[in-house]
Amino acid sequence: SAVILRLRGPLDLKCLLDSIDGVIFEALRLQVKSESCVLAVCNSPVLIWPNKSVFEEITPDAPCEDIFQFIHVINLSLMMEATKPGPVSAPILTRTAHKSHLLCATLPMDCAIWSSCSDTIKDGCEQLMKALTRQLFEMEKVILQCMKGTTLLVPEPLHFLLPEPNGLVTVVLPSGVPDKGLEAQRRELHGQFELPDNRPFFRRANTYHFPNEPYKDGYLRNPHTVLTHPILDNGKVYLVQGIYSYHHYMQDRMDDNGWGCAYRSLQTICSWFQQQGYVERGVPSHKEIQQALVEVGDKQASFVGSRQWIGSIEVQAVLNHLLGVTSKIMFVSQGSELASKGRELANHFMTEGTPVMIGGGVLAHTILGIAWSETTGEIRYLILDPHYTGAEDLPVITEKGWCGWKGPDFWDQTAYYNLCLPQRPRVI
Repeated sequence: SAVILRLRGPLDLKCLLDSIDGVIFEALRLQVKSESCVLAVCNSPVLIWPNKSVFEEITPDAPCEDIFQFIHVINLSLMMEATKPGPVSAPILTRTAHKSHLLCATLPMDCAIWSSCSDTIKDGCEQLMKALTRQLFEMEKVILQCMKGTTLLVPEPLHFLLPEPNGLVTVVLPSGVPDKGLEAQRRELHGQFELPDNRPFFRRANTYHFPNEPYKDGYLRNPHTVLTHPILDNGKVYLVQGIYSYHHYMQDRMDDNGWGCAYRSLQTICSWFQQQGYVERGVPSHKEIQQALVEVGDKQASFVGSRQWIGSIEVQAVLNHLLGVTSKIMFVSQGSELASKGRELANHFMTEGTPVMIGGGVLAHTILGIAWSETTGEIRYLILDPHYTGAEDLPVITEKGWCGWKGPDFWDQTAYYNLCLPQRPRVI
């Protein structure tokens, strides 16, 4: 098993603006290599001086998993000892008067590495210090490239979990520059890590969410990941790719019980496009969804603020209008036909990987994946149910079937259904 070691802390950059160069950054690299550099394991009594092999409350040969007695995710703070040995000789002061711009900035160091639980603490710290030195080189590059006159952009370290064999990587980008202004840097990174150039991997929304950090908006992410997959004869599982938020009845102080299920399914889909980095706008509210349908000419102005249902066709229209996302519509004349749509749905989740909204009768649901046997035709559907009205309680949601695997009899066998299959934009 593996553990993530993450090191964070400020380093002060102080110099004359007209003299900022590699020498200044070399001084910072020497600082982190000095004996005054200290790593403090957060929420524990462990202190480590990595450059003089001094360890408090733990031995250098102890495996990383020993820190789990203090905390399950190993976060470390970067600090510098302020107390130093006194000078051998008396200091000499020299005063020179001239006008210049003094630069004072704080570099937000943030390094993360994968480490085996069996690796020693000493080995893990050595890897972190190498990563810290590399990050200073990257910050130097970003600062010098983005300087314009007296304007300086503070570099921003971001972590991304890429497909294997790359894994967790850290990239330094200039802060304050929106994603649309960094396409050239992203193309370079896609080439460096041999990634496809038709989907985003390095937008800010793609940054890795560390498991010990709760989401600030309160929504559950990917509740389906705790479920056990059904086993079918010669069957395969095809799932949504990426991260989405679970949107359901009664959230956001909105009482939509009985009429808002398709709105909630649409919100879940919008959250997927936002969290994959395709769009920067937030998840639309019920009123914004209704206003969009008025703007495209689908509804009258009186529709805004109403409690009227919407269906798959309206979901398609809103995705196109608000997000610029196109969708395919799959129509079945009765629910019993859905069992024959395994191949189409499997292909969708393999190629697009987006959540699918399905509407039939007066109900709407979100399909997150299928288990399907090409030889027998047997099929199961992974359903996210927007009709849930309770709290964000993962055990209740999964154990009571609000997010769970359903058989073909889940659908009304005689009702017609429309499925909205959103398509990924081909961008980076």
